[in-house]
Amino acid sequence: AFADSLMWNSPLLRSRQLLYDDLGDINPRLREPRDLFALFSSSGPLLAPRWPIECEVIKENVRHIEWVPPQPEYFYQSTGNEKVPEIVGEEKGTVVYQLDSVPTEGSYFTCSRVGGKRGIIKDLAVTLQGPDDNTLLFESRFESGNLQKAVRIDTYEYELTLRTDLYTNKHTQWFYFRVQNTRKDVTYRFTIVNLLKPKSLYTTGMKPLMYSQLDADTHNIGWRRVGNEIKYYKNNTDDKQQPFYCLTWTIQFPHDQDTCFFAHFYPYTYTDLQCYLLSVANNPVQSQFCKLRALCRSLAGNTVYLLTITNPSQSPQEAAAKKAVVFSARVHPGESNGSWIMKGFLDFILSNSPDAQLLRDIFVFKVVPMLNPDGVIVGNYRCSLAGRDLNRHYKTILKESFPCIWYTKNMIKRLLEEREVLLYCDFHGHSRKNNIFVYGCNNNHRKYWLHERVFPLMLSKNAPDKFSFHSCNFKVQKCREGTGRVVMWRMGILNSYTMESTFGGSTLGSKRDTHFTIEDLKCLGYHVCDTLLDFCDPDQTKFTQCLAELKELLQQEIHKKFNELGQDVDLEGSWSDISLSDIESRNSTSGSDSSLSDGLPIHLLNIADELKQKKKMYKKKKKKQLQTRKQRNEQYQRNNLMRELKLTEDASERAGFASTPQKQPTFFKNSENPSYTTMKNDKPRLNE
Repeated sequence: AFADSLMWNSPLLRSRQLLYDDLGDINPRLREPRDLFALFSSSGPLLAPRWPIECEVIKENVRHIEWVPPQPEYFYQSTGNEKVPEIVGEEKGTVVYQLDSVPTEGSYFTCSRVGGKRGIIKDLAVTLQGPDDNTLLFESRFESGNLQKAVRIDTYEYELTLRTDLYTNKHTQWFYFRVQNTRKDVTYRFTIVNLLKPKSLYTTGMKPLMYSQLDADTHNIGWRRVGNEIKYYKNNTDDKQQPFYCLTWTIQFPHDQDTCFFAHFYPYTYTDLQCYLLSVANNPVQSQFCKLRALCRSLAGNTVYLLTITNPSQSPQEAAAKKAVVFSARVHPGESNGSWIMKGFLDFILSNSPDAQLLRDIFVFKVVPMLNPDGVIVGNYRCSLAGRDLNRHYKTILKESFPCIWYTKNMIKRLLEEREVLLYCDFHGHSRKNNIFVYGCNNNHRKYWLHERVFPLMLSKNAPDKFSFHSCNFKVQKCREGTGRVVMWRMGILNSYTMESTFGGSTLGSKRDTHFTIEDLKCLGYHVCDTLLDFCDPDQTKFTQCLAELKELLQQEIHKKFNELGQDVDLEGSWSDISLSDIESRNSTSGSDSSLSDGLPIHLLNIADELKQKKKMYKKKKKKQLQTRKQRNEQYQRNNLMRELKLTEDASERAGFASTPQKQPTFFKNSENPSYTTMKNDKPRLNE
C-alpha cells in the first residue's frame, strides 16, 4: 500500500498533462489541449483581428449574407464601342476620399494591435453640403478593404486608386470598397486607374461584383455580377518605370440612399473564418472528430488555425494505418475563391453523409484554412506583412519572418514521418484563365509514371462543367521551386497540387460563358471529396481506365509536338523513357508576378540597406583618414622639422637676436626617398 501511494504521488503521475485509462495499468496519454475559444457565444469569436499600427480601422462590423442568384450570370458581351476614359486625376477632379498614410515600399512592419492605429478615427469621406448633394461617400478601412483614393471627375464619374500590398509598391488586382449616398436611375462610371497586370479576365467578359445592403435586408439578395461598358485597357499616363492598366464600368444603383459594396470576387475575411470555426467548435458532434488547434501566430499575432479531421479509431494499429491528406488555402490573400472551395470541402467532410464518414474512417485530414491571415485582414492581394509572396518561401529557414509557412512545412514533415501523405493540395485563384484546373509535378519514376495526373483527370469527370483537365500543367519550372506543391513533391508527396480557380467562370458544358457563384466553388469542394473516394477505391477499374486514357492523350500530344517540328515519331519503345517536361509545350499560365516579391523579407532588406550605407560611410571616412606609408613618413618628418625651427626661434628670442630665414632642408626638395632626413642632429628613421 505504501509503495502504491508513493508511486501515485510521484511528480510524473501528478502531472495534469497526462491521463490514465486504467489505474492498474500505468499507460499515460497526453491530455487534449484546451480549446482555442475560451468562451463560446453566438456573437462570434473573441480573438479580434490584429492590424499593423499604421492602419486606421473603422468600428463598423462589415458582414455579408450568402446568396445564390436564381439565374445564370452570363459574361459581358463586348460591343467594341465601349468608352475608354482618359485619366485626368486630381488636377481636373476633386478628391472625395483618400487614406492619410499608407505603408509602402521603404517602410516595414514593426508591431500590431487590435483595432490598428491608436486615436480618433477620422471621417475621410467628404462632408455633404445638404440633402441634394449627390457625392458618393467612399470607405475601405474594414477587413480586406483596399481603396486608397477616389477622385470625382464629373457628377456621376469617379477615378479610383487601389492601395498596393502593404510595404510594397506592387500587386494591385483585388479590390473591395463601400459607397454610400447612392441615387437610382442614373448611370455612374467607375474607373480603377492603377492595375498592374497587362492581361485580365475583364477582357473576356468578367464582371465586377456588387452588394446592396437594402436588397440584402429587405429581399435577402447578396452579391451579384453587375456592369456595362466594361473595358480593361492601358493607362494613358506616362510612367516609364511601371505601366498601369485601367478597369472601367458603368452601373445604375437599385436604390436611393443605399449602402453598396464593390469587389473583385466574393470576399471571405478572417472574421468569417473564425465565426465558421467557432460554429464547428460549438457543435457537439463535429467537435468529436474535428480538432481545432493553433498552428502558429502570424507576424501580426493572428492565429493560424490547423484542423485535424478523422473519426476515432478502434485500435492503435487502425489509427497508424490511416493515410493523410493535406489541404490549405489563402496563401495569397486576394484569392478568396480558395476559401470558398475550402468551405465547401469542410461543409461536406464535417457532415453526416455516409461518404463523409467513410472518408473520415480512411484518412486523417490536416487542414490549414487560411495561411496568410494578416494579408487577408489588411486587404493585400498577394503578400504577407513581410512584403513577400509566401508561396515562394516554402524552402525558407526564417521562422520568425515567415512563421505561417515554416510551421506548415514542419507540420507536414512530421506527418510524413508517422504516416503516408497521399495528397497535398493548396487552393488558389487565377486572374487570366477561366475554369478550375491544377498545377502538378511530373513524375518520371517508371512504377508511378503518369500517376500524378490520375486525380485531376478523375476530378474533371466528376465536375465536367467546372474543371478543365486540358488547362492543367505538370511542368516543374525553376522559378516555382519555392512553391508549396514543388516543395511537398520533393519531400515525397507524389500527388502534390496547386488548385487554381478562376475569378471569372466556366467555358465548359452547361455552365458555358457564365460566372461562378459561391455555390459553384463550394460544390467543387464536395467533388474533391468524391474524387478522393474514386482515387482510393479498392476496385481499381476507374484508376486503370484513367491511366489508359492518359497514355492515349499523351500519345496525341507527342504526335502533335513532332508534327509541329516536322519530324516522324516512333512510339514502339518504352513509354517511361519519354520526358514529360519536354513534351509539355504550354506556356506558363500562372499569371503571377511573384518573382518581384521573392527574396528576403522587407524589414531585413531595410536593415541590410542601413548597414550597407553605414559601412559605405565608414569606409569613406576611413579612406580619408588613412595615408600611405610614404605620406605618413613625410608628415612625421615635417613635424620634426617644425619642432626644430620653433626651438631655434625661441632660443634666438631669448638671446636677443632676430630670427633669420633658414634654408629649406633637402627633405622638401627630394621627397623621392623619405627614408631619412639630412638635417643636422636628426637620426635616420626607417619606414613604418
